[in-house]
Amino acid sequence: MIEQKISAMFWKVPESRTLEFKESLPAGESIAKTIVAFANGAGGKLVVGVKDTPRKIIGVPDDMIFEIEEKISSYIFDLCAPIIIPEIYIQAVDNKQLLVVEIFPGSQKPYFLKKRGKQSGSYIRVGSSNRKASIEILDELERQKRKISFDSVVIYEDFDFDMDLRKFVGFLKEKTGLDISREHFKNLGLLVCERDREYPVNGAVLLSESPLRQRLFPYAKIECARFKGVNTRVFLDQASIEVPLFAAPDLCIDFIKRNIALSSVVDDVYRKDRWEYPLAAVREAVINAIIHRDYSILGSDIKIALFDDMLEITSPGPLPDTMPIERLGSGRSEIRNRVLAPIFKKLKLIESWGTGVQRMRHEVNKHSNIDLEFRETEYSFQVQFIRKDYQKSWQSLDGADAESGQGRVRAESGQSQGRAGAESGQSRGRVGAESGQSQESARAIVLGEKILQVLMSKGPLSKSEIAALLDFKKITGHLNREMKSLLDSGMIQYTIPEKPQSRLQKYKIGDMADPPITTKNG
Repeated sequence: MIEQKISAMFWKVPESRTLEFKESLPAGESIAKTIVAFANGAGGKLVVGVKDTPRKIIGVPDDMIFEIEEKISSYIFDLCAPIIIPEIYIQAVDNKQLLVVEIFPGSQKPYFLKKRGKQSGSYIRVGSSNRKASIEILDELERQKRKISFDSVVIYEDFDFDMDLRKFVGFLKEKTGLDISREHFKNLGLLVCERDREYPVNGAVLLSESPLRQRLFPYAKIECARFKGVNTRVFLDQASIEVPLFAAPDLCIDFIKRNIALSSVVDDVYRKDRWEYPLAAVREAVINAIIHRDYSILGSDIKIALFDDMLEITSPGPLPDTMPIERLGSGRSEIRNRVLAPIFKKLKLIESWGTGVQRMRHEVNKHSNIDLEFRETEYSFQVQFIRKDYQKSWQSLDGADAESGQGRVRAESGQSQGRAGAESGQSRGRVGAESGQSQESARAIVLGEKILQVLMSKGPLSKSEIAALLDFKKITGHLNREMKSLLDSGMIQYTIPEKPQSRLQKYKIGDMADPPITTKNG
């Protein structure tokens, strides 16, 4: 029975930030990059003897298993620094032997490849791939080693505490009755005295109206958008919220309320208003996105995206290394911003530590037509409020299968396909400043053209054949969405139109096979 459960795990769990499969022993540097990336993050397992696409347990030959184990140990000790101590063991699955290399989160970050050095040889895990760590990420890894939060780092520039924090002081007095002084600033960790001068920390700048906030943190903003349909091609409403952090939650909720439905139901004698989404849970998600985002990441902002079938909130920065996604809601609290979080609690924006996800789930349970999903996408964390009633009607009308559903759970991985996430998980909801197009629209055009080119030269083809010719490792949500779009537009057609779900189904060029056109905002 235990072996059956383990087998099921390897068949169903996708590669991720903490899991990678290898069919056989790869090159030494390839292993070392994965080991370093695991140690710089939440740890992870490298499993040798499993083919990932399609998922198949190959196993490691009995006469080679100890030789491979010794090689992996040598790679880790010879190629990686500082020292990483792995746990390597044999796992029997389906009467085959797998070699599992387990790496735990390191305490001497950043870890790197010796021959490349710290600046060029440090890697992090982004989704299921290894990426070279940027300067900002290296700085964050150094802070993690020293147990320093980014919002407590001192800014050695001129800062007028009385003027720049005037609105924050007024807001705090309104919410708590507390009239704070310079001494309170010190106690809150917003002010640091060095050599008889007062300097702000990053947290103080983020709460202020100082020009420093715009200059140092141009992406400490929240981009809100209401899209038409279930993709990011056409905007119906848009707002960029660039205010001190304490003022942001209310403006976000105002935007959301402006773009969702309010209905009335009669309960006995009294009429009750009911929002399309549970606002208490949505507010909790918005506040969490603001207070737990990684403000050291440049070039990314918080995104709130509203579609016909879901509300999606994306915050830069993955979950803390010690908080796996499956433990969300357990009551355990991991605080990324140790200056800002206590202040948000004083402002009563946070009720108590470790209960936010529990409250969100409690509120969502009151809305039987809403599903709550959490997912890590690229180097971000995402919360999705999904309308089940919309999905059902959409599925019945379009005859779509589980893999091609927009925003639905992927059949093979259990992950939701975020509209703001591509096949790699990267956030895509941002509007291009020059063209007015979202990144998703631009990528859809490129992929749509490639699909048409493949079918023109090779078709008719099955979906898996198209994926292979486009060098996709597997059939992704991005590919499914664009093929559905091409089908809807008539650019491609089924070869067996009367049986859309047939296992023999293939696709061919339709009567309208011109490159897809996207709608620009404005």
